[in-house]
Amino acid sequence: MSTTTVIKSDVANPALASEGKKKIEWAARNMPVLAQIKDRFAKEKPFTGFRIAACMHVTTETANLMLALKAGGADIALCASNPLSTQDDTAAALVYEYGISVFAKNAVDRDGYYKHLNSALDIKPQLVFDDGCDLVNVLHTSRTELIEGVMAGCEETTTGVIRLSQMAKDGALKFPMIAVNDTDTKHMFDNRYGTGQSTFDAIFRATNTLIAGKIVVVAGFGYCGKGVAERAKGLGAEVVVTEIDPTKALDALMQGFRVMPMTKAAAIGDLFITVTGNRDV
Repeated sequence: MSTTTVIKSDVANPALASEGKKKIEWAARNMPVLAQIKDRFAKEKPFTGFRIAACMHVTTETANLMLALKAGGADIALCASNPLSTQDDTAAALVYEYGISVFAKNAVDRDGYYKHLNSALDIKPQLVFDDGCDLVNVLHTSRTELIEGVMAGCEETTTGVIRLSQMAKDGALKFPMIAVNDTDTKHMFDNRYGTGQSTFDAIFRATNTLIAGKIVVVAGFGYCGKGVAERAKGLGAEVVVTEIDPTKALDALMQGFRVMPMTKAAAIGDLFITVTGNRDV
């Protein structure tokens, strides 16, 4: 298995590479555990001879993961799992500063998105890293000739795990996948704390509204719901939780939140946030 490939890419602006490198380096200073893993990988080279296709959010955090995998000897092709989160400077830096194949542009259209998925798969991967199951889905539909060479993969988000679980139930999944999404640390850091914070960051950017004094209705009290409710409370809001699972609803009540059906909450809420995956809740 060879790890020598031509660096192919499709990024928005190569001139952004130097700025992207600075941001990647800054993020690395705030990721000490990954830094230790990268150092170990650099010594042990566990991925020497392996080709990895990754479909993930192209951000500085993902960039540092890709650098850790490269340090471990992997040959990598990265595409974006969500074009709206793609950082064009990060994508450019990975290509022109670090020599990693990246196919990602912010706000690319649907055709461009699937073109990038296929470009990442052109590496003929033995391992796949997915976020949403789109990469695995393409492998099982339009790029089936590559399946035989895929040893395994991993999926990092709830939506992707749901899709993979159904594929496995139907007997359609052709290679093993690890549900990274199901790990305790993923639930804690990503869902509870990450989503809790990023949700309000998005609200502030979109509305510039003041949260203090408002009644914030949070639909769902899973890991993401807990994080959103906690952040809303910390910002001075009165928090109302709606939840169909009686145990989770009781948990919300015991944590000091008001709990009621959405039919009642709709009449009093100022801001409504669904963390159920269903916008029509």
